Amino acid sequence: MSDDKVKHQRQWRDYHTESGSRPVKDFLFSLPSPARAAILVEMGRVRECGVKGARHLRGEIYEVRAAYNTNSYRILFAREGHFKQVLLSLVGFHKKTQETPQSEIQLAERRLAEWRRRKRIKHSNQEC
Repeated sequence: MSDDKVKHQRQWRDYHTESGSRPVKDFLFSLPSPARAAILVEMGRVRECGVKGARHLRGEIYEVRAAYNTNSYRILFAREGHFKQVLLSLVGFHKKTQETPQSEIQLAERRLAEWRRRKRIKHSNQEC
């Protein structure tokens, strides 16, 4: 593998609030181990294959789809970083309806905007 590929390899990061809580991580750890494992397998597939291993929802928001037993789970994420190598998990939920709820997509969009706002503030404070 070339140095360039290693340097820009896709990686998952999870959104955290200003207070430090990590909602997607909390969601994953609230699930039974086999369900969590099923989701992590699908997240690994997206890490390896990129967004073609996910479903595009709207704008910059994609979803990882996983199932365990008769339950469906979703992780909503966006690509970040200069080379879009960071897969930022924004929302995790147990899917109960045919379509992804608009409220979950809107929550992902709000979290992405907040993440970027905090990132800009952090970088502007470091420019001195």
